[in-house]
Amino acid sequence: MKNIIFLTQNKTPRSGMLIKKLQKIIKRHPLLYLTRFRLLSQNSSIDEIAGLYYNQWNKKKHIPGYFFEINQRIFAEGLPENDMDKVLKISIWLKEHIKGGRGLSEPSEKALKNMLYGKGGVCSDMAQIFNNFCVINDIKVREWGTTTIPFDRLHGGHAFNEVYIKELDKWLLIDVYWGLMFHRSDDDFPLSVIELYTLKRNNGLYHYKSYLHQEVDASILERNYLNTSIAPFLIYNYKNKVYDTFLEYTRPLVPIFVIHFFVYLIGQNYRYKFPLDDYKQLFA
Repeated sequence: MKNIIFLTQNKTPRSGMLIKKLQKIIKRHPLLYLTRFRLLSQNSSIDEIAGLYYNQWNKKKHIPGYFFEINQRIFAEGLPENDMDKVLKISIWLKEHIKGGRGLSEPSEKALKNMLYGKGGVCSDMAQIFNNFCVINDIKVREWGTTTIPFDRLHGGHAFNEVYIKELDKWLLIDVYWGLMFHRSDDDFPLSVIELYTLKRNNGLYHYKSYLHQEVDASILERNYLNTSIAPFLIYNYKNKVYDTFLEYTRPLVPIFVIHFFVYLIGQNYRYKFPLDDYKQLFA
C-alpha cells in the first residue's frame, strides 16, 4: 500500500484558521505544558513500574477494527513465530507507509487512516498506533515520553515504545518513529529504557542501531536521548477506548486540552511515572 496524498482540499474559512491557530498557540504554551506535568506526574521506582504495561488497560476488544484490517496487510505473508520478528515487521511496515507530519489529536482509528494517507503523525502518534498493533499481536508494550529537568521550553519532548520480548525475557526500547534501538557496546545486547538511561548517566558504553539501515542525525539523538537533562517517564493507565470516545464526539469543536482535562476530572486519565528522577525538579 502506498501513501496517498489528496491533491484537492476544501478551503478552510478564515475564522476557522484563526481558531486553529489560537488553539495551537494555547496548546504549546509553556504554562499549559507545565500544568499538565503538575497534574499527571508521580515519582516512582524501577520496581514499581516493572509490572506496568499498555495491554493491562487495553484489551483486543478495545482496539478499533481498522487496526485488524491493516494488521492483515502487515502480516500478509504469515505471522512470525517469535516476538522480535513480529515487532520488527510491524515497525518497518509502519515506517515504510507513514511519512509523518503535523500532530494529530484524533481517535486512534482516524489517526491511523490519516497517517497512512500522508496527512501527518508525530512521534507520539506513531507510538500510540504501535501500542495497538502490539496488543493485537499479543506483545506486551509500553509507551515512554521524555522531558527536560529543569524545564527547557526549546525541548519539545519525544515519545517512543518499549516491548517485552519473550525469547530474551526482557524489555527493550524501540523508537518506531526514527527506526532505531540501543545496544550495549560490549556484547551488542539490546537495551531497555532503564538500562539505556542508567548506562548514559554512569558513563557506560552503548550504541544505537537503525533496523531500517539508515543514518540517524546526531542532533536527533542528542535532543531526544543523549542530552544530560533528559528525563524519561512512563505513560501508564492510558485507556484507548476512553480517549477514542471523547475525541470522536467532541473534536474538532472542543480544544484537545479541554478534553484531556475533563477526562482527568472524571478520573479516567493517564499518568506519568518518573522512575529515575524527581519530577518536581522540572519546575525548578
